[in-house]
Amino acid sequence: MTKIKVSNINHGNPGPAGWNAVLETPDPARVLESKITADYLVIGGGFTGLAAARRLSQNEPEAKIVLLDAIRIGDGSAGRSSGFMIDLPHDLNSNSYTGASEADIRQTAMLRTAVSFAAEAAEEYEFPKETFDLRGKVYAAATSNGDKHNREYAEHLAAMGEKSTLLTSEDMQKMTGTDYYSSGLFTAGTAMIQPAGYVRGVAKGLNGKVDIYENSPVISLENDGRYWKAQTPQGSVTVPKIILAVNGHMQSFGFMKGRLMHIFLYASMTRPLTQSELDTLGGDAQWDLVPADQMGSTMRKFKAPDGVRIVVRNRFKFSSKLEASEQSIQSVIRDHDNSFQARFPMLPDVIMEHRWGGRLCLSWNGVQVFGELEEGLYAATVQNGLGASKGTLSGLLAADFASGRDNEYIADYQNFGLPPRIPPDPFATMGASVFLRFKEWQAGREL
Repeated sequence: MTKIKVSNINHGNPGPAGWNAVLETPDPARVLESKITADYLVIGGGFTGLAAARRLSQNEPEAKIVLLDAIRIGDGSAGRSSGFMIDLPHDLNSNSYTGASEADIRQTAMLRTAVSFAAEAAEEYEFPKETFDLRGKVYAAATSNGDKHNREYAEHLAAMGEKSTLLTSEDMQKMTGTDYYSSGLFTAGTAMIQPAGYVRGVAKGLNGKVDIYENSPVISLENDGRYWKAQTPQGSVTVPKIILAVNGHMQSFGFMKGRLMHIFLYASMTRPLTQSELDTLGGDAQWDLVPADQMGSTMRKFKAPDGVRIVVRNRFKFSSKLEASEQSIQSVIRDHDNSFQARFPMLPDVIMEHRWGGRLCLSWNGVQVFGELEEGLYAATVQNGLGASKGTLSGLLAADFASGRDNEYIADYQNFGLPPRIPPDPFATMGASVFLRFKEWQAGREL
């Protein structure tokens, strides 16, 4: 018999996520309060878990599928992301791209499978464009190094047979309203999502096909040789097959301990801009910028239900315990405000209404953790900073794998191997903190 006691069920994401706060208050959570049975259990209600649940419902419409989330869907890391569902090679560990590789071409095809799967969901569930929009993104550069990276990346994409458009400083100012940026690089295939709206919308769309329970953390798993039993504080699910879609919380379930790196990123969201402020700013109605330098600031101008807002996201902080305190937000407030004011000095009275942090999980060698951990227990985790696209893909692949369906990309994921071990604390935290601070210093005006 296998017994797994789950530790650290507190997700530790600081601050209410602005993406969720600007939406309508959701209906009360449905909490698991009884002992039930099912054909499949998905643990985790982010991009990965929802993709897995949706794919299972497509593969086996008559199957009873249960999804458990420890908190409210939209409150977790998926609902705290920047909302870029990226379709091109995007390695957080890479400083440059040169030439073309079959691996990058293959990865692009895989990521586009995820974007297409999400687009089908958006159409089926009738999402508004503010929730899901295939409008592309811009890599924004504010330094010569950022500009160099954009040009190298454009050459890399061209070698892959992919189109991109280099933007001048004038193009960037016309789009954003600010003269802060020296250049940009536009790529068309990224889906821009309202992350909390997206995951909440998929969960709502699955109503009637998947039984979803929120505020129902799994506190233990047991296997009697035939069935798994997932215990929650007030109920349980007995099931032959489980998909773990918990990203870095793999280690909370006893797997991959000492092999995963947990990084918190922080974001701030303005109050709605007044019409006078919008007129002063000018530029396009909305835009979406990822930094040319990986340590720089992500910026989005978007339409919320109550008006147009701007989000700034930067600062990387390493955590070995999957948690960050509310005080950690205070340490980045000044940096967010400085980044905003440096770009938009014409908006001196615009304040930040929401501030929050969210966690992503990396492996040292950039691989994901995927496959059958034990009989009937499947993993689709460790998305390496591309949770929206890689998480969606790994979720649908895990569903195909668990339900015995063919998919050409399953073999790719099975060949990843294990993440290597990272140094133990305090060395991991000290080393990562020094490295991240140095890289942020190097980023300069990109931050």
